[in-house]
Amino acid sequence: MKAKELRQLSEGELLEKEKDLGEELFNLRFQHATGQLDNVMRIPQVKRDIARVKTILKEKALEKGKSNQ
Repeated sequence: MKAKELRQLSEGELLEKEKDLGEELFNLRFQHATGQLDNVMRIPQVKRDIARVKTILKEKALEKGKSNQ
C-alpha cells in the first residue's frame, strides 16, 4: 500500500490496518515455518507496510501535538 493512500485514512483506520497487517505477518511467519508459504517475498512487503503505517501514525501524532500548542 502506498503512503499517499495511507495518509488519507483516519487514525482509527490506521490502527485497524496496523492490527490487520500484524496478524497477516504472524500468519505468514507461521506458514513459512511449516513450509506452506509459496511467496516468501510477501513477508518483507508486509513488514514495510507496517513501518509505513507506524510512520504515518507518528506524523499525525506530531501534527496534532503542534496544533494543540
